[in-house]
Amino acid sequence: MTLAASFSTDVPNRLDRLPWSRFHWLVVIALGVTWVLDGLEVTLVGSLAGAIKDSPRLRLTETEVGLTASAYLLGAVFGALFFGWLTDRLGRKKLFTLTVLVYLVATIATGFSWDFWSFAVFRFFTGAGIGGEYSAVNSAIQELIPARRRGTTDLAVNGTFWGGAAIGAASSLLLLDPAVIDPELGWRLAFGVGGALSISVLFLRRFIPESPRWLMTHGRREEAERIVGDIEAWVEREKGPLPPVQGRPITIDPRTHTTLGEVAVTMFRTYPRRSVLGIVLMACQAFCYNAVFFTYALVLTRFYGIPSAHIGWFMLPFALGNLAGPLILGHFFDTIGRRIMITATYGIAGVLMAATGFAFAQGWLSAWEQTAAWTVIFFFASAAASAAYLTVGESFPLEMRAMGIALFYAFGTLVGGVVGPALFGALIEGGQRTDIMWGYLLGAALMLVAAGTEWKLGFAAEGKSLEDVARPLSQSGD
Repeated sequence: MTLAASFSTDVPNRLDRLPWSRFHWLVVIALGVTWVLDGLEVTLVGSLAGAIKDSPRLRLTETEVGLTASAYLLGAVFGALFFGWLTDRLGRKKLFTLTVLVYLVATIATGFSWDFWSFAVFRFFTGAGIGGEYSAVNSAIQELIPARRRGTTDLAVNGTFWGGAAIGAASSLLLLDPAVIDPELGWRLAFGVGGALSISVLFLRRFIPESPRWLMTHGRREEAERIVGDIEAWVEREKGPLPPVQGRPITIDPRTHTTLGEVAVTMFRTYPRRSVLGIVLMACQAFCYNAVFFTYALVLTRFYGIPSAHIGWFMLPFALGNLAGPLILGHFFDTIGRRIMITATYGIAGVLMAATGFAFAQGWLSAWEQTAAWTVIFFFASAAASAAYLTVGESFPLEMRAMGIALFYAFGTLVGGVVGPALFGALIEGGQRTDIMWGYLLGAALMLVAAGTEWKLGFAAEGKSLEDVARPLSQSGD
């Protein structure tokens, strides 16, 4: 596991003291587009659910539509675990290139599906690409962004999921309009939108370097120093003389990899409270989001009589409200602090969701009023969910960051995300508003549980170097 000679390095301090620059914008755009792609995929299937269900070739039931959503999420679980393991061993750059290629091929293949099983299999591999992206990209972004901006940036990047959702909703309006194109062809072409976007992503990612933090722990000191020097020169040309480096260097005993046994010991012996917190935050937001969002189009068509071609008009404001939440509230996670803001956003979302579920069961809401309610709820829930990814990324040492993100994403998605769409698909097929209300109340209760857990177990990471929040396993000395 460990390599030969230890060495002293100030790579983390040099990266954290950099002013915000075009380099950081490149990192955010080239890597953050992962969430755009995920939002695009989720919204396409949500907006296209009616057209896919009515497809004369596929002939899916409401339950099968829910199961294909679960197949996507199962793929995301598999991809997160497998590619997350590879990311900590082989590096961030190799994996965030491979995972976007997996996504590109699988999403285009989805447009050629011929029955339920082919559609589900292609959705599985699309999810695998996206799941791998989460671990590779989240770790790279957190390791390249200065500490004082990490919370704001991470929430904004995760929030761009809803930029993709807006693109998906707008695309569906065009591609499901019978006056423009046959809906049977339109839903198939819609999956090409993500494939086209991911081609441009591959080009941009050529300019993103390997994480110097990952390189230093793997004994590649000279390469890490060279990359940091190149970044500093880039920023200095734009911003002028750089501020002095603050803090003491750290001493690294380089290693080739971290075993799964060390990962388990670190999570459940060194940081047990953080592990419980990560599990609760990820699982609760995953259930709430995936249960509601994957099946909302079915609610609109079944209970409000909204035609499939018009679903995008309801998804669009929903997506924009979700996008606004992390962008508007993100700054406060670095100023007011993680614990207060995470508790507040989970708690507010849970209370509002319970009230909306009851109003839905009573038939008090029109389709637009229901959409407006979800828009307000997920303004807060979107910031909460983004903060869950931020929390699990900050909780554990650098050598296992990608695997840690993958494990918590996988567990949260498996428990909260896979069960949610299948459960709600069955509840909707039953046709009883009261049954669906109980599903919404379950989601609300889970969000409130997450809020209480954060208040009890949350920790301060705002403005701190990653190495101060969680000491690297390879760091020696004081």
